[in-house]
Amino acid sequence: MPQLSVVIITFNEEKNIKRCLESVRPIADEIVVVDSFSTDRTEEICNEYNVKFIEHKFDGHIEQKNWAAAQAAYDYILSLDADEALSEELSNSIKKVKTTWDSDGYEMNRMTNYCGKWIKHCGWYPDKKLRLWNRTKGNWGGVNPHDKYELQKGSTTKHLKGDLLHYSYYSISDHVNQMQKFTDISARMKYEKGKNISVFMIVIRIFFSFFKKYFIKLGILDGYYGFVISVLFVYTNFLKDIKLRELNKKGFQE
Repeated sequence: MPQLSVVIITFNEEKNIKRCLESVRPIADEIVVVDSFSTDRTEEICNEYNVKFIEHKFDGHIEQKNWAAAQAAYDYILSLDADEALSEELSNSIKKVKTTWDSDGYEMNRMTNYCGKWIKHCGWYPDKKLRLWNRTKGNWGGVNPHDKYELQKGSTTKHLKGDLLHYSYYSISDHVNQMQKFTDISARMKYEKGKNISVFMIVIRIFFSFFKKYFIKLGILDGYYGFVISVLFVYTNFLKDIKLRELNKKGFQE
């Protein structure tokens, strides 16, 4: 039976890492944690689970995940973020996969817990993620901070039963703080690719973004937090757009 490496990247994840490690123990032949020099109890908790704990400078989500995958002993890899965990059904699906491995990659649905509520709409579920794969068949790609695993052309994929449980934000403040960080990265990446946006398009995106999240994607069915997520989605796009315009103005002035 092929052996499986579980690979996790961390930075100050003492709130989440124990739950993640507990969920993967039944299916992991090796657990690799690549940490960006945490200052909390992340390493201490990891050491309780006999993981391979490695510290490595963070140069970007894509770069860190590719480097982390390279540290695994086995080619078959399950890649998780520290704030994710396997449902029992998904864990059982992965156990079955380990007896066959008849595909190059396996997708799964991710369900997000927001401030204690499972979000079933807003475009957040089902949130398909390719997280189980043969590392000889692809690499992490995408655009930081929105990484995604990209298999080689001609590779095969299957979908697994069960949910990847994502414990995203414990408070709205956590969400707002993360927005600031991620919009900085996103705006910078777009600027470096020569992108810009007009004021007219910013206004259009403000109105369309909320309508899409709250009505088309049925955020209205998720109650109060569906409304919050929809509004903050608009604000996230607004921040990315104005930060991009600011970078272009500064670049022109320089």
